[in-house]
Amino acid sequence: MTTRVLVPSGVLGLGFDSAALAAGVATHPDIIAIDGGSTDSGPFYLGTGTSKYSRAACKAEWKQLMQAREQAQIPLVITSCGTCGTDSMVDWMLDITRELAVELSQSLTVATLYSEVAPGFVKQQLVNKKIQPLAPEIHIDEASIESIDHIVALAGAEQINAALATGADIVLAGRATDTAGISAMPLARGEPQGAAWHGAKIAECGALCSTNPTSGVIALEVDETGFCVWPLAESAMCTPHSVSAHMLYENADPHTLYEPGGALDVHDARYSAIDERRVRVTGSLWIASDQYTVKLEGARAVGYQSTLMAILRDAHYVTNAKVWVKRLTAFLENEISTRMGLEKGDYDVEFRLIGIDATLGELEVKVSNPSEVGVLVLVSAQSEELADELAKLINPFLLHYPLKDNEELPTFAFPYSPAQTNRGAIYEFCLNHVLVLGDPMDVFRLEVHQL
Repeated sequence: MTTRVLVPSGVLGLGFDSAALAAGVATHPDIIAIDGGSTDSGPFYLGTGTSKYSRAACKAEWKQLMQAREQAQIPLVITSCGTCGTDSMVDWMLDITRELAVELSQSLTVATLYSEVAPGFVKQQLVNKKIQPLAPEIHIDEASIESIDHIVALAGAEQINAALATGADIVLAGRATDTAGISAMPLARGEPQGAAWHGAKIAECGALCSTNPTSGVIALEVDETGFCVWPLAESAMCTPHSVSAHMLYENADPHTLYEPGGALDVHDARYSAIDERRVRVTGSLWIASDQYTVKLEGARAVGYQSTLMAILRDAHYVTNAKVWVKRLTAFLENEISTRMGLEKGDYDVEFRLIGIDATLGELEVKVSNPSEVGVLVLVSAQSEELADELAKLINPFLLHYPLKDNEELPTFAFPYSPAQTNRGAIYEFCLNHVLVLGDPMDVFRLEVHQL
C-alpha cells in the first residue's frame, strides 16, 4: 500500500503558498498533517499555557486547511496545538474550529487529544521509578514537581492513531513529537516503520527540506520499500542534499532519532533524485525499544523581570563599552546594597551589548567596530515590585554614568520612554525526562465533538 501525506507548513501561523496547497490537494493525499508548535521560543508559552502565534493568522490558515480537507474528504490533523500543546491550547484550537465550521457551513466530527499531566501524577510516578532522566540531567523531587505550572507528555503516532480511529474529520492534538502527526496514518496502514518515521522527520518542517523553505507545502509518499518527498511550489526543489541534511535539524545525532516506542536508524539510508524536484529514500530502519516512553516537558515561574534599553553612540563609549559596563555594574551593586539593603543573591542584573556580544557573551570571538552599541539590561527578582524598583534605580545611571570619574557626564540615547519595561513573570524549563507507560494512552485523554 502507498500512503500520501500533505504537509502544508512547518507550523500553523507561519504561512504557506496557497497555490502550492491547491496543487497538493490535487495529488489526492490520504491525510493533511501540520504541527502547531514547539519549544523553540522558550518556556514562556508552556509556563503560561498560551500561543506564540497570532490567533488571526492561525484562524486564516486553518480556514484554508479546513476547506482543503472538505474538498479532499480526508482527515486533517494538527499536533502541539497553540505552540505548547497544553489542554487550554487544544480548547483554543477547538474554539477556532467551531467558529470556522459555522462560517464554512461544515458539519464535522472533531477529536481532541489532551496531553497535559497533573503534577501529583508525576510525583507518584517518580516514587514508582517510572520517570527516567535524559542528558543533561535536571534534578527533580516531589517539591520541585509541585512548583511546575504546566507539564505535558509528548504524544507519538499511537495516540494520534487512537484519535483518528474515532472516525474524526479533524484531530486537534496536544503536545506531540514533530513527527507524530505525519507518521501516524502510514503506520496505521501498515507501511514500513522505518520509512514512515524517516519520511515524517524529513517532512516535519514542510519545505525546509527543499531549496525554497518559505514555500511551505510538501508531499510525502510512503510505500512498501521507502518514501518519496517533493515540494508543491513551482519555485522549490528537493535534492538528495536538502533532504538528507534535514536529519541534522534539531537532532544531536544525524543517524538516530528517538521517538516514543523506539528509534529511527538511518545509517544505511540512501537518497536518490527521481527527477529535479523529487527525492526517494530507502534503507531506513525502526528499532523498537523494550519500554514505551514519552518525553515530559515542564515549565515554571522563577521570578519577575524588567528590562531597560539605552544606545551608546559616542565613539569613546562604543570603543570601551565592556569597560563601561564593568564599572557601572560595580557601582550599581554598591548602590543597590546601600540604598535597598539587598545582597547579590536577592536579584540579578545582566547587561547585553547589542552589536558586540549580545548573543554569545563571553564566548564571542569576533571583534567588530560598530558605530553604535545597544545596551540591554535584564533585571530579575523574586517579586514584580522588586524587579521594577531595581530597574528604576538603575535607570538614571544607565543614561548618565561616566567611563571615568574625571570625565564630563555623558548622555546616552533611549529608544523609547519610559526606558524600562515590565516583562512580568519569567519561566524556565524544569523537566528533561521520559515517563514509562504500560499503555500508550495511559496519560492521554480523548474527547469527540460534533460541530
